[in-house]
Amino acid sequence: MKNILLQLDGDTQPSTFDAVVAVDSGADVMFRHGGVTPDQVAGLVHGLIFTRAPGKLNHSAIYLGGSNVDHAEQLLQAVNKSFYGPMRVSVMMDANGSNTTASAAVICGGRHLPLKGAQALILGGTGPVGQRAARLLIRAGANVRLASRSLEKAQAVCQQIGSDIEIGAPEPYAASDDKSVAAALEGVQLLIAAGAAGVTLVSKEVRASSSDLKVAIDLNAVPPVGLEGIGSLDKGIEQDGQICYGAIGVGGTKMAIHRAAIERLFTRNDLTLNAEEIYALGMELEG
Repeated sequence: MKNILLQLDGDTQPSTFDAVVAVDSGADVMFRHGGVTPDQVAGLVHGLIFTRAPGKLNHSAIYLGGSNVDHAEQLLQAVNKSFYGPMRVSVMMDANGSNTTASAAVICGGRHLPLKGAQALILGGTGPVGQRAARLLIRAGANVRLASRSLEKAQAVCQQIGSDIEIGAPEPYAASDDKSVAAALEGVQLLIAAGAAGVTLVSKEVRASSSDLKVAIDLNAVPPVGLEGIGSLDKGIEQDGQICYGAIGVGGTKMAIHRAAIERLFTRNDLTLNAEEIYALGMELEG
């Protein structure tokens, strides 16, 4: 029986990137729908699940993508509401690559220092990747500072994360210039830059002078990079006494996690792969 993947995308044109990865990861047939709204989900899902017996539904799965992560979360809620009893399939949410990228960044950091008890700083932390990285780091036992140009925005996101995971919350920081970034970096061992594309968040001078910093990870591949002096291809390269990763350097781990997650969808019909589940899968791949 062929593996069918239903791709529901909030963008008008469904992501070609996600489709290619899916085909390379075991999806024999794809049904791709763009511009999907939550009220349209039930009909699309029922068309997928009612055509196969419950014992064969592991050969059908759903992928939720698009550039708007909040919209994809709404689609995920609508998908889960459309299931009942054994009539359900496995689902993966990775809009804007947020879950696989955050998981890969945290895993790369954990290769070089114990996350439990580590002090981490996430710049651009109010975005979807930054928020997910913060959640994963807190669950791994790290102390997390979450920084934004706006302290008020950072405070609101930290409060929301604490409410969501109930085991701790990041500490909010404002970081808008060299002085405030340097202050946020004091005592930090792990730095993840998850800001907008093409925006430098940390100068090379400030980063190099951060004496406690052990691992620096930049998730922006669009010049200028987020962490000045780190190349997008860098992968575990030592520089200024720090282990450095660029966006493409993290990308190999991200792609391995993405492919493994798609493959996992077709092993059973009751999985929901969101940030924590995708991170756990990535840790399995690390061995």
